[in-house]
This record gives sequence, C-alpha cells and structure tokens, in this order.
Amino acid sequence: MAPYASEDSQDGGTAGTGAGRRRAARYAVPVAVIGVAAATIGLVPALADSGDPDLPKITAQELLQKIAASDTQQLSGTVKIHTDLGLPSLGGAASGMLGGGAGGDEGSSSADPKAKLTELASGTHTLRVAADGPDRQKLSILDDASEYSLIHNGSDVWAYDSKSNEAYHAKDAGKHSGEDRAKRHEGELPATPKELTDEIVEAAGDTTSFTVDGTAQVAGRDAYRLQIKPKQSGSTVGAITVSVDAKTGTPLKFSLTPASGGAAVVDAGFTSVDFGKPAASTFDFKPSKGTKVTEADDAHRKAAEHGDHARRMPQGAGAAGDLKVVGEGWTSIAELKLPSGAGMLGGGTDADSGADMPADAQKFLDSLGDKVKGDFGTGTVYSTRLVNVLVTEDGKAYAGAVTKEALVKAADAG
Repeated sequence: MAPYASEDSQDGGTAGTGAGRRRAARYAVPVAVIGVAAATIGLVPALADSGDPDLPKITAQELLQKIAASDTQQLSGTVKIHTDLGLPSLGGAASGMLGGGAGGDEGSSSADPKAKLTELASGTHTLRVAADGPDRQKLSILDDASEYSLIHNGSDVWAYDSKSNEAYHAKDAGKHSGEDRAKRHEGELPATPKELTDEIVEAAGDTTSFTVDGTAQVAGRDAYRLQIKPKQSGSTVGAITVSVDAKTGTPLKFSLTPASGGAAVVDAGFTSVDFGKPAASTFDFKPSKGTKVTEADDAHRKAAEHGDHARRMPQGAGAAGDLKVVGEGWTSIAELKLPSGAGMLGGGTDADSGADMPADAQKFLDSLGDKVKGDFGTGTVYSTRLVNVLVTEDGKAYAGAVTKEALVKAADAG
C-alpha cells in the first residue's frame, strides 16, 4: 500500500474540513448515539493528555461555531479505536451477522467494506487516515500481520484486505452536492472524531447541554474540551466530551461515557495528526498480480441471481415491520414489529407454528436478559452499557439509549 506521506503545504496545514465530506444528521440524538455505539466504532484516548494548555477563554456557543466553521480539507494521521459495550468481541462473526454474510455468500468478498468495517464495533484497533478534499480519502485498519485499506480516489473506490489478498472495487457516481453525498453514503460508519461530533452536534436541540470543560493537549495539539450532556432523565448517556483543535476547530478526540459510570463506551482520538496535504501517491491503488478482485456490480448481480436470504423466506418472516420512534431527544425509543417467530426471544412462541422454543435454548436466552412484566405483558430486556432492548412475547422490540424502566413504560404506552 502507498505510504501516508505529506507534501509540503503552503501554510503549515491550517486548511481543511475533517476527513472528508460533512454528513447531514438525519436522526434524533439518541439514534445517532446508538448507531455509533452499536454498529460502529469508538476511538481510544489518543495519548495521555500532556497538560492543560493556557488558551483564551471561549464560550460553548463560540466553540460550537468554531467546529461548524472548520474547513479542514486535508489531513493525515493515526487514530486509536476502542469500543466497550460490555459485550464479547465480535471479530469475524460480526462480518457475517452485521455485514450480510460477506465472505460466504455467492459473489461476496472478504474485502467488502460492509463486512470488514463491522469489526470496529468492539475491541481496540489502530487506524491510519488521510484526506485531500471531498474526492480523496483513505482509511486503513492495522493488525499485527495484516492491513485492510479503504481508498476513495476520484471516481474509484477500492478496498483491499492483505490477509486474504482480495480487493473490492466500486465506481463512485462522480460529483455530488453535500446533501447528495450524505444520502448516497447513508449508513456509513463514522471514521473520525469530527464525523462522530457532527452526528451529535447537528442533531442536538433543547434537550442538550453544552459547556466548555477546560483545555487539553491531544496528539501534540492544543485543544478546548466541549462537554455535551443530556438534560433529560432516563438516558443511559452520561456525557460526551469532544477535544477541539484550538487553531483549526477540528475535533481531535471524542469520548462517550455512560450514566452508570466507568470507562468510556465510545472513545475516539488521534495519536498523531498532520494538517498538511497528503502526497498524491497515498491514494493510489492497483491490485497486484494474483489478487482476487471483486467488482461491486458483479457482486450485486450474483446476489440478485441467487437471491438473498430474506427473499427466499416466506413473506412476513424475513423483515421487521415499520420503525416508529417514540419520545424525543436523548430518551427517544425505537419501536418496531419483529419478524415472525422473533417474539420467542422475549419468552413467547412462534406466531406461525405456535411452537415453543426448546427449553435449553430458552434457558440460554433468559440468562442473557432480564425478565420484565407490565401492562404490555411479559418480555425480556437485553442490556449493554449504553443501549437496552426490550423484546416482548408478542414480537415487538423497543430499543434506545435509555434505562430498562423507560423501555417498559414505552411498551405499556404502546
């Protein structure tokens, strides 16, 4: 892979907008938090802070404006990633479950980003990132003996997995407005502290408190600490702290701690960062001889020919019902009707066959959650350090970054 070198910049690197395109927030604050915490990444504290720099006083509103006005088009650096939801590391299993079974389905590739990036949902990882405007970005996941890279260079998007020597290639649709890009890339995992911060700040409203919590030094840069807290009770989110580069307004570190206390659930930070223009060769990629290359169009065609699992299942058994969001702000709860038979997770029966789940299987599921009762009937709450999910015996699910009691209350109201 091409090195992450930097060309000489004209001004020492004060230009730029994060690592790529700015994404418009489309969900309420807690939904954004769930997406970040449950399906994607958290970044470990970049290095131990090396002292609190003496910076000019700034208000929270001024700091928010500084973030919004930041225009960092170019940067490169190393990011440490850690996510701790209180679950065992998913590893490669996440690729199959969350990535649609990539690697085992017809026409799939181990280099497919939908499969690979889900591995960032747990554990500790090291990333190298680089950006040169909206059309050139690179993200590499470094393992002990292998490297996975995702490269966007103009009209081409390449992904390469050195462990399997496989590559995945797709064509970018070309020039788009910021809104079009956001829609086209909906569902992507945030890859930098700025993207994480944008999702939270842009979705925040009257339910959120913003304060400046002193200063810090991150990756050798002086930074202000912005603290974001829910005003509402019942949320499992304690606080979000964002370290904002004092010179460029670029978020350098993002940390989400739960209301229950303890270590951060999501922690995002640069260990090193350079705001100079990356060398053009950073974004070059050409598969070497012997590399298995999967074209995105071919993979989609083969998947359509063979039919995915949901299409082969009887109607009503493969997909959840329409999603409905109840409540507002940090205590919003997603409510949906689960596929047929999923009510067994809540201690119910298969609605189609009327069959009970085998006793041993039900006992195992019960051990993973807490039985609850209410006006809605009975169900089981499955908990992480941030996100709780209530599955009722009649096949409904209630999920949010809220307490167990809030889920029961929502189910009763529903």
